[in-house]
Amino acid sequence: MVVADLHVHTTRSDGTLTLESLAGAARRADVSAVAVTDHDRLHPDLQDPVGAVGELTVVHGIELRVDAGHERIDLLGYGVRRTPELASLLEHLQRDRVERGRRIVECVEDRLGVELPVDIEEGVGRPHVARAIAEATDYTYEDAFAEVIGSDCPCYVARDVPSFREGRAVLEEACGLVSLAHPCRYDDPTAAMELCAVLDAVERYYPYDRDVDPAPVERAVDRYNLLVTGGSDAHDETLGRAGVGADDYRQFREAL
Repeated sequence: MVVADLHVHTTRSDGTLTLESLAGAARRADVSAVAVTDHDRLHPDLQDPVGAVGELTVVHGIELRVDAGHERIDLLGYGVRRTPELASLLEHLQRDRVERGRRIVECVEDRLGVELPVDIEEGVGRPHVARAIAEATDYTYEDAFAEVIGSDCPCYVARDVPSFREGRAVLEEACGLVSLAHPCRYDDPTAAMELCAVLDAVERYYPYDRDVDPAPVERAVDRYNLLVTGGSDAHDETLGRAGVGADDYRQFREAL
């Protein structure tokens, strides 16, 4: 039974949930705790590493993309405290996001001959552009990624990300613990999971859109003595598609 969804996005990045709607979504999913893990941004209304919205426990987190050399991966930092190093890194990443978003939108508008209804501002990401493409054209949200703005597509623009070493160091200082996100989504899951040797946890539970073998993740948990995290990676308002049970959540909270 899922009691905590530890991977949730809000309108602070590219999700549709707000802090006001978070508690209702959690009640509908029957989860008692949520981690807000927006991309490259902290939530200004979450001042404490662990707080509450009504009766809902809310862990302040962040999802940070880093370059591991062989590919780019995502780290989840939990129990965030604002540090000068984290603030400086996030300010740089947001400037790059805005410039990247502008370049993607210009490419799409030129290629498709449309004007996209999207605001280019801090927090902008490809999901915002994909939604705008779906609104302005016959492409679906999924088609937009598959044919227009996804990796290797004509309007894809890479963004600047820190190295794994830099990103981990910044999160390690600012957060209670750092987890590898969705390890089976990467091109080389084995190489990604080897990075767990210097991390605190791994996202064991995740709603992959295909069947995955959990055994390699479980071996990494045992090999590196990792905590287990899990979450829905919700960008919509449906929580609890994945998460952790009571025992794993208790260990997670003790670590924070």
